[in-house]
Amino acid sequence: MKHLMSPLDLSVEELDRLLDLANDIEANPSRYSHSCEGKKLATLFYEPSTRTRLSFEAAMLNLGGSVLGFSSADSSSAAKGESVSDTIRIISCYADICAMRHPKEGAPLVASMKSSIPVINAGDGGHQHPTQTLTDLLTIRSLKGKLGDFTIGLCGDLKFGRTVHSLIQALIRYPNIHFVLISPEELRIPDNIRDEVLIKNHQDFREEVRLEDAIPELDLLYMTRVQKERFFNEEDYIRMKDFYILDKEKMKLAREDMLVLHPLPRVNEISTEVDDDPRAVYFKQAQYGVYVRMALILTLLEVEVC
Repeated sequence: MKHLMSPLDLSVEELDRLLDLANDIEANPSRYSHSCEGKKLATLFYEPSTRTRLSFEAAMLNLGGSVLGFSSADSSSAAKGESVSDTIRIISCYADICAMRHPKEGAPLVASMKSSIPVINAGDGGHQHPTQTLTDLLTIRSLKGKLGDFTIGLCGDLKFGRTVHSLIQALIRYPNIHFVLISPEELRIPDNIRDEVLIKNHQDFREEVRLEDAIPELDLLYMTRVQKERFFNEEDYIRMKDFYILDKEKMKLAREDMLVLHPLPRVNEISTEVDDDPRAVYFKQAQYGVYVRMALILTLLEVEVC
C-alpha cells in the first residue's frame, strides 16, 4: 500500500506515468467513468478548503465512486478531542482511500502510519501540498510541452506558502530550471528550503523584491496570496497583503508566451482585468487539478482501466 505525503514520494518515472494517465483522462473521460464503482473516498478536512476538497470529490465522482467525510474540525469528533490516529483507524473501516488536510504539519503522515487504506496529504500547515504540485506540473507540462528548460518566478508569500515549497522540491529534479524568488524580506523563502533544497542541490536561483524587475525574463509566473491564516497578528498581514498586485501594466512587461499560474484562492494579488489575458491559465489549472487527482486515486488504489 502506498501513500502520498510529498511530491518526492513519486520518482520522476512514476510522476511521468501519473501525468500521462491524467492527460489520457482529459482526452478520454468516458473511458474512466466507471473505474471506481463501489469505491469510497473519505475527505478529512480539518481546515477550510474549496478547490482541493471539491476537486477530490469531483475526481472520485467522475470515476464512478462515492465520497464521505467532513469539511471542518468542528464538524468531526476532533471537536471532542479525538486524535488523528483514532480517526483514521475508524475511517479505514468505512472508506477505501482518504484525502486529509490538517493545519498541523505532519498530521497526514501520522495518519498514514496508523491507516489500513492509502492516505493522501491534501495540505498540512505551511509544510506540503503535494496534489497542488501535481496539478502545477501537469499544467506546465500540458501547456509548455515539457518540464524543464525554463525560468519560473515564484511571487508573494514564499515563507508560509506550502504550494511553493512543494513545487520547488519537485522541480529541482528536472533539467535547466532557473528560479526567481520574488517576495518582501519578511516573506522570503525559509532557510530550510533555501539551504537544504536549493543550495544543497546546486540549484540556480536568485531573490528579488520588485516583481517589475523579474517579470521580463520569466517563462512562468507563479503568483501566491498572502495567507491571513498563517499570520500571528493582523497588523503584519494588513501590511503585507497588497505588496504585489499583478495587473495589465505589469503584464505588458512580460513575454508573449509567459504563463501565469496561481494555486487559488486569490485575494488582491491578481487583478481581475488579467483574467481575459490568454497567458492567465489559473482557472485552467484548477481543471487540471481534477484530472491529476483522478489519476492519483486510480494509481493508489491500483485500478487498471482496460
